Amino acid sequence: MQPGPFTITVSIDEQRLHLHESGRLLMDVAISTAANGPGETRHSECTPRGQHLVRAKIGAGYPANTVFVGRRPTGEVYTPELKQEHPGRDWMLTRILWLSGLETGRNRSGEVDSMRRYIYIHGCPDEDPMGTPSSHGCIKMKNDDVIRLFDLVPAGTRVLIQEAAL
Repeated sequence: MQPGPFTITVSIDEQRLHLHESGRLLMDVAISTAANGPGETRHSECTPRGQHLVRAKIGAGYPANTVFVGRRPTGEVYTPELKQEHPGRDWMLTRILWLSGLETGRNRSGEVDSMRRYIYIHGCPDEDPMGTPSSHGCIKMKNDDVIRLFDLVPAGTRVLIQEAAL
C-alpha cells in the first residue's frame, strides 16, 4: 500500500498530534495518550508505538458529543450531568478513527495487535485536559479537533506514534 498525501504523527512525550499533507503542516494540536504510558501489550492500557493506519472511520454525520460504546452511537449526547450519572465510563465521543498496526510483532498480531486492542483516535469531554496523559491507551482529542481531523483524512492514512518529540 502506497502512503497517501496525509500523515499523522503523535508524540507521546509532547502530547501533540501533527497532521501533514504532502509535507505541509495542517494541524498541530494537544492530545492525551495513555496514563500508563507507552506499550503494546493487550490489556496494558498503554498507547502503542510505531507505524499504524486508519483502518476505519466511525461517526460521520453525528453531532459533536455523540456518545459511542463499542463503536456504536448510544443515542446519548454527552453532558457533565451524564458524566455524573456514569462516573466510571470511558468517554468516546463525536468521532472514532480506529487504528491498525503495520509492524508484525510490534503492534500487529498476537498480544500486541492495536486493532484487536481497540486503539482509536477519538473525541472526549471538552473539560478533559489535553497535554496530559490520561487515556486508557487511545489518543484523545478535543471534539472540534477530532471532527476536523476526521473530515480531512481518508481511511488508510498512515499514523506514526512515537515517544520522541515531533
